[in-house]
Amino acid sequence: MRLKSGSLFFFVLVLSACSKPLFQSSWIKETGPANFTARFESTRGNFDIEVIREWSPLGADRFYQLVKHRLFDNTIIYRAVPGYVVQFGNTDSVKIIQWEKNPIPDEPVIEGNLKMNVGFARSGKNSRKSQIFINLNNNQRLDTLQYNNSRGFPAFGRIVAGAAIVEKIYTGYGNESMKKWDLLYSNRKGFLDSFPLLDQISKAYLLKK
Repeated sequence: MRLKSGSLFFFVLVLSACSKPLFQSSWIKETGPANFTARFESTRGNFDIEVIREWSPLGADRFYQLVKHRLFDNTIIYRAVPGYVVQFGNTDSVKIIQWEKNPIPDEPVIEGNLKMNVGFARSGKNSRKSQIFINLNNNQRLDTLQYNNSRGFPAFGRIVAGAAIVEKIYTGYGNESMKKWDLLYSNRKGFLDSFPLLDQISKAYLLKK
């Protein structure tokens, strides 16, 4: 099929309008409201996370950015340890590369890791990026845990609806899935073939007040 030049120009414009950028530097400067709620739709059902910005302003803002720009859509709850935590976040290297290059600085623990509180996973000093966890128990030891020159995991929000759903997330693999961390990033299908019972999140979005 041959397109006339005018038709081709229109076609390019339509494609440009429909395509969504994977990242814009302005996104990581966005500030969330003092309080807001995000809904997560999972294979177990829906649960809502309420964010209290004063608990962890930088953490709350990063969570707001990730939800607003749909970074939690189509993600795997790749770590689920009974009586401890469930952990998830986008593991598509193409989509998260810029987020990973822009971690947020550490903050003091104002609100700790009580059951159903939510915080960012991290690997050391100033390393909070795009992966979050929900406490399945009262994990106060995480409030002061010293790990790679960082202290504590500050909560930025809490489950306010769907706690029973969170409790039902499959935890049968425990930490076994973390032994294939590299596979999670390089071969999503292969990872899920290895751990087929893991729950997933189809989408997450901000709720209007």
